[in-house]
Amino acid sequence: MTTPTSQNVALVTGASSGIGQATALRLHAAGFIVYGVARRIDRMQHLEKQGIKTLAMDVTDEESTTFAIKQILAQTGRIDVLVNNAGYGSYGAVEDVPLKEARRQFEVNLFGAARLIQLVLPGMRERRSGTIVNITSMGGKVYTPFGAWYHATKFAFEAFSDCLRLETKEFGIDVVIIEPGAIATEFNSIAAEHLEETSGTGAYAKQTKSVAEVIRSESTAKRASSPDVIGKTIVKAATARRPKTRYAVGAGAKPLIFMHRWLPTRAYDALMRRMTGMR
Repeated sequence: MTTPTSQNVALVTGASSGIGQATALRLHAAGFIVYGVARRIDRMQHLEKQGIKTLAMDVTDEESTTFAIKQILAQTGRIDVLVNNAGYGSYGAVEDVPLKEARRQFEVNLFGAARLIQLVLPGMRERRSGTIVNITSMGGKVYTPFGAWYHATKFAFEAFSDCLRLETKEFGIDVVIIEPGAIATEFNSIAAEHLEETSGTGAYAKQTKSVAEVIRSESTAKRASSPDVIGKTIVKAATARRPKTRYAVGAGAKPLIFMHRWLPTRAYDALMRRMTGMR
């Protein structure tokens, strides 16, 4: 039995920490009914205390995603905003990363989001309104050493989102791309851990050590922006009558995207090697 509501409903994936958590809290404060989802529901108890509804969801599992969407629609009758935030950074030399891990990177960062979009689109089309917010990264426009599979997912998500925007325009659905820069989340520690586990020994060990040290460095952490910067931007996009198609937000996002656009490729390559300690 569906219980329709006139209040706008938002679904945020990867809501247990970082950008997802900040976004869920900001949307809730803006008056949305917010559903935060993540694989581990116990990590979202703090959100429940703030009045945010939580559900367990693994974006790579069909049964998990369809069940969660059905639950939300049964309780509210609608999903007005989908924020595809779930993702992680799998770093390692191309030669070393097992294809099984590469496929998992795509399953989480791209295909999981794509399936959720398929599930929410029918309702949005019927109401002729809705906003899909896809969080890519400045890593969907620029590239860094040992991030081939991560950047591949983000470049793909950018193109996917552009095509989706063309398809859904006539139904009144907005597709917004958020391109975060350096954000103070668990991303760096997870990326460095993946890098060391994958390429910490062997031909790329020396370069791996240098890059991992930069990723974990105190100076890198100090430059990072708060996840709340992204949360505020998503609320802005979700409540705008005509949101921008892209928002590059957070430390380094606009400057690095600009340099990648205008520098010769070899000059940008040299810049990345210097910035990541590879020289």
